[in-house]
Amino acid sequence: MKSKIQNPDSEIKKLALLGSTGSIGTQALDVVRANPGVFGVEVLTGNGNADLLIKQALEFKPNTVVVADESKLKYVKDALFDQGIKVFAGNAAIEQVVQMDEIDMVLTAIVGYAGLASTLSAIKAGKQIALANKETLVVAGEMVTALAKEHAVNIYPVDSEHSAIFQCLAGEFHNPIEKIYLTASGGPFRGKDANFLAAVNKSQALKHPNWTMGAKITIDSATLMNKGLEVIEAKWLFHLKPEQIDVIVHPQSIIHSIVQFKDGSMKAQMGLPDMKLPIQYALAYPNRLPSSFKRFSFLDYPNLSFEQPDKKTFRCLDLAFDAMQKAGNMACILNAANEIAVAAFLQDKISFLRIADVIEKCMNKISFVAKPGYEDYVNTDKETRKFANTLI
Repeated sequence: MKSKIQNPDSEIKKLALLGSTGSIGTQALDVVRANPGVFGVEVLTGNGNADLLIKQALEFKPNTVVVADESKLKYVKDALFDQGIKVFAGNAAIEQVVQMDEIDMVLTAIVGYAGLASTLSAIKAGKQIALANKETLVVAGEMVTALAKEHAVNIYPVDSEHSAIFQCLAGEFHNPIEKIYLTASGGPFRGKDANFLAAVNKSQALKHPNWTMGAKITIDSATLMNKGLEVIEAKWLFHLKPEQIDVIVHPQSIIHSIVQFKDGSMKAQMGLPDMKLPIQYALAYPNRLPSSFKRFSFLDYPNLSFEQPDKKTFRCLDLAFDAMQKAGNMACILNAANEIAVAAFLQDKISFLRIADVIEKCMNKISFVAKPGYEDYVNTDKETRKFANTLI
């Protein structure tokens, strides 16, 4: 069945969805499912959730499927044997398939540092990027943005906050930004002190008040590290200086971020917290497609409130600002240490407050490189993870 919504050139935009079995990936497929005349799926990749990856492949009939967990290759291959779908395994295969000529846009939704190599590969192949993997710009923002410029690749943000900034800049690209405000919900522990946080467990930390997200990003939201990573990502996406970026806590998560211009005027993008909206905006840009997403009503939210983040209690936010100020490979150290610490917390190996301790010790210990190249990022990531694991 053809959708009534068509691209202006009547061609279906062919997508590669990296991380299709995760939270962003499954919601992206909801967007594709709702717009069959606009989007088609050329590539699906997943990590270890082979059953869901198979189910997605049977529904969307991509050209190629890649399962990162090589032990699942035969299982996936056998399940899709009679479907005419090519099946590969391993991270190297993901880096290769994103270069396929048929692909128009790559949604990068692989969690963490693991998404960097495939994103770089897609950019080198001239593919437009819908960026949901913030760690790509956190770890190697200078290199990624320079490469995108070299290959005339646009990077469309999928994070709700960066999508909000991008939407506020529509029609304003010739006007310099004075400042941006990234809004934060405050997570499940807003207003709590260190004594309370010392005893929290992962089930409490995974209960985000507004958003439905994967485990890693939900813990990052609870520590405010997610906002810290977004601050660094915003610097590279919008070519900003650190002093042009601020964070404000907005518990209702209705205003997704704000741009302030040099005349003092401010623009905000608003809506109910639903990741499908920024995903759809990135995939369809510059078009706004009709949707059945629930609409916001002011009467349901008579009070929108704002407050300063508690950086003393939630130290991860200041650590991210420090990493951005120091530049070089410091944000790579921050990210790797955070990934190890969060994984350890989710495995009940360390306490919630120890996450920031591990990150800070890594930032003080790991060798600083002022002008890193790709190999420096790879080595920094390995060195940091190794040291962080000794602290667990």
